[in-house]
Amino acid sequence: MSKTIIDLQPGKKIYFASDQHFGAPNPKESKIREEKFIRWMDEIKDDAQVLFLMGDLFDFWHEWQYVIPKGYVRVLGKIAELKDRGIDLYFFVGNHDLWMKNYLEEEIGCTVFYKKQYFEISGKQFLLAHGDGLGPGDKGYKRMKKLFTNPLAKWAFKWLHPDLAMKVALYFSLKNKMISGEEDKSFLGEDKEFLIIYSKKKLETEDIDYFIYGHRHLPMVLNLSEKAKYINLGDWISYYTYGVFQEEFELKAFEKTE
Repeated sequence: MSKTIIDLQPGKKIYFASDQHFGAPNPKESKIREEKFIRWMDEIKDDAQVLFLMGDLFDFWHEWQYVIPKGYVRVLGKIAELKDRGIDLYFFVGNHDLWMKNYLEEEIGCTVFYKKQYFEISGKQFLLAHGDGLGPGDKGYKRMKKLFTNPLAKWAFKWLHPDLAMKVALYFSLKNKMISGEEDKSFLGEDKEFLIIYSKKKLETEDIDYFIYGHRHLPMVLNLSEKAKYINLGDWISYYTYGVFQEEFELKAFEKTE
């Protein structure tokens, strides 16, 4: 099991955010959420050592050879600013931006991951992933993901004109239950939450302090054992939640209104 070791510098913090789904449900409404996320990045930039973007930053993303989706200029510019300030950026591809290629790596300097990763931060053991496709169940989605990541399907899609391709993709993306599904608003119970089941299984053979995921949208922190915690980061659609680690992990909400 390979892992990346991060030595946290004095006064610095590690930040985690997931499931912004920028572009949804339309450019006008998305822009309001984008501006809020930019304000958050401005707030953390002085004490952040590392920022983990845990997937589904965009509601849909596809990179052609010379074309990327229109929009998101200010968000991408702010992420680039963080990198230029010396903040390490790690991006986990989610199920909505799974056709990410090398744009963020080449233009901004993000490290992009396509599957779960292990980190050691200040002696604590972390397993990080977007979360889609892990654990039992959801066989329909897993079959769909195999189709979407099939080289032939990706090759065929890239030959569509970007205007048509984006229109079709955004239509189906907005139909995805992860944006508006009622079941995402309720805790299903430890015996039914697939990421919790997956994490508990991992604990049988691996020593992990923090399991941190996106995808599920419902923010939660759950003790799996005396030392191990399960964390879902929530989203930037309904909750505007994020994680921060210094000596311990905290799940917080940005600009929370009572």
